Amino acid sequence: MADTVTMRFPFTGRWMAQNSPASRVPSHGTHRFGTTYAIDFVAVDRHGRSAARSWRAALSTEPPELFRGFGAPILAPVGGTVASVLDGEPDHEARRAQLRLIPYVLSQARRVRGGAAAIAGNHVVIALADGGPFVLLAHLKNGSVDAAVGQRVESGQRIGACGNSGNSTEPHVHVQVTDSLDWPVAHGLPILFSGAGGSDEEWMPRNSQVFEVS
Repeated sequence: MADTVTMRFPFTGRWMAQNSPASRVPSHGTHRFGTTYAIDFVAVDRHGRSAARSWRAALSTEPPELFRGFGAPILAPVGGTVASVLDGEPDHEARRAQLRLIPYVLSQARRVRGGAAAIAGNHVVIALADGGPFVLLAHLKNGSVDAAVGQRVESGQRIGACGNSGNSTEPHVHVQVTDSLDWPVAHGLPILFSGAGGSDEEWMPRNSQVFEVS
């Protein structure tokens, strides 16, 4: 597709894809806020686990610090100019227990009304050119953002750390590309990645696919 944006993965190590557009479109169940082709990545261990299992995982909430991805460096997947930055949003307790997910789902409408801070949490947006496209990296760790509006960043440059801010149930990074920064009317653009496993092949991981980036 002519509008497809190809980028590097915004991290190194072992990660799992979730809510992938390779498995369904719209990937997050909605076209709102330009999320049509968005994808989430969760850092996992060699067993495919984002954190060790415990009684808290089954019955309660969990500190985000227990998760493998929390604090992992997040890198600029493309070169461009920083168009938007937000930091200072808190990292929430993680929720893997089904009973703890129910009230979270029921409060979704309230978070949507809260706008970008409530949905994306701490984030960085990189403009590939004047007027876009715009690459969003969301749910960054509170206090970790290392970018400023107007700053030129290069692909592979650290711009923050993986967190659990915004609309997030466990530490992960959300990536999407849009044609606008006016989120209520922005359209999502399809994306591909390169650089996993030492290969420059362009591809999109599917839901629950685990892969490594060096």
